[in-house]
Amino acid sequence: MRDKESQTTEFKLNWRDEYLKVICAFANTDGGELIIGVDDKGNFKGLKNAKKLLEDLPNKINNKLGIIPSISIDTKERKEIIHIKISPSSVPISYNGKYYIRSGSTTQGLKGNELTHFLLKKMGKTWDSIPCKATFSDIDLSVVEIFKNLAKNRIPNISKLDSLKKIFSNLELTSNDKSLTNAAILLFGKRPQRFFISAKARIGRFKTSIDIIDTIITTGNLFEQLDATIEAIKKHLNVRFEIKGIQRKDIWDYPIEAIREAVINALIHKDYSSTAEIQIRIYDDKLWIWNPGRLPPELSIDELKREHSSYPKNPLIANVFYLAGFIERWGSGTKRMVDLCKEQNLPEPEYKEEQGGFSVWFYKDIYTEENLMKMGLNERQIKAVMYVKEKGKITNKEYQEICKVKKRQSTDDLRKIEEKEIFERIGKTGKGTYYILKGHQRGKTGTKGVPKGQK
Repeated sequence: MRDKESQTTEFKLNWRDEYLKVICAFANTDGGELIIGVDDKGNFKGLKNAKKLLEDLPNKINNKLGIIPSISIDTKERKEIIHIKISPSSVPISYNGKYYIRSGSTTQGLKGNELTHFLLKKMGKTWDSIPCKATFSDIDLSVVEIFKNLAKNRIPNISKLDSLKKIFSNLELTSNDKSLTNAAILLFGKRPQRFFISAKARIGRFKTSIDIIDTIITTGNLFEQLDATIEAIKKHLNVRFEIKGIQRKDIWDYPIEAIREAVINALIHKDYSSTAEIQIRIYDDKLWIWNPGRLPPELSIDELKREHSSYPKNPLIANVFYLAGFIERWGSGTKRMVDLCKEQNLPEPEYKEEQGGFSVWFYKDIYTEENLMKMGLNERQIKAVMYVKEKGKITNKEYQEICKVKKRQSTDDLRKIEEKEIFERIGKTGKGTYYILKGHQRGKTGTKGVPKGQK
């Protein structure tokens, strides 16, 4: 019994020429080993023609794929198997005109946008560095001036640069032949959508999944899109305020800085070769931000909620946003969104790969049944929280009646909800004692105010 199949290991009982695509995939990914004469469980079965394969396969692989493998025979219990070891290739390898990569223990053919990005990566390029047909007459000089002012802290001498071409050259926004790159026109273009029709965001206010109240489409360059998209989102959010000392602080349904981080991430990491737009849906109780473009293979969803390295899909765009002060450190934005939501006593944002892209879900209500289960509450306790959300408060006696438990169990359950800082107890002991959701007002208006449109 051998190791299981994986991204870098595959077993085959006998040789077939179609397995050249497996070798092609290994070369295009991280390298790997194809073992012939072993079943899919890793058991030695042996080959009758191992020596002939040892002679024939090197030339066949080289002629078909243009790579030279390392091939050897392994003998165990008088059974011979073939090991074909492939190193990762620095150039793209094709088999019969098609390109393949490894994904887990499977071999996947590439096409469309995935093929485009694969070929660019193998050539050491990114989509935003490709020359664009635009010229310097397509650049909005007023946006360049805005950037220069924003970037003074990180490029102190930027105002002394003597020409637009020099600025763009220093930002690597021009190619070797001095042509503008895709990044240049997206960041500073007068009308980037003339060149990239899907470089826009669609923001919708939804009552239900099919009941759309309002739709706003933001266009322009990425600086304009960022501002317009944030304003479009804020249009459909509630806001209240708190007074601390002499300072007034606006409290939105979701932390605006977290929303801004999510929108910036969408603009930086969007797959601009896709025909899909950035899409944002605002519901009564949640907000969804989606952009075409999956996570890089180096990152997992779980890693986004802690410190991690950054692998921007469009590094030239990311660099300009950094210099403008829109992002602090690459890789810190997703963790910052988590921290900002926690500070406002909201659920952590949820990160997903879905619908061929990447999404961020913000939730308005921390006291949903799903989230309360994650917090460790049992069914009785969840029922009590739902009751308080509806009625405003609960007493020990009401808990006993609703959950059909004795006073001792009720007291213990309520104490544990209080310890988790979900309930706040009003009163010490006796009939006048009751519980409310922690941080909620006690039935009268204070300096916190009320959300827009609510009484």
